[in-house]
Amino acid sequence: MPLTNKEKLIAIISNGIAVYSLFQERGNIPENTTLFDFILKAVPDSLKSDLAPELIDEVFEYVSSTHSS
Repeated sequence: MPLTNKEKLIAIISNGIAVYSLFQERGNIPENTTLFDFILKAVPDSLKSDLAPELIDEVFEYVSSTHSS
């Protein structure tokens, strides 16, 4: 069964959060680059119309709460 666009976005967002965190720890994030900017660059144009800031927030909240437990 193929992934839905929302499932694809969740995977991309989750991966983006992980990569952003690693780059941030290493000091490899360009100045003034936010997590939202970083994720927007990672999302393919074909999925951008389905992307919402609320989804990024929801995935970030879930990932953060899961890793801090």
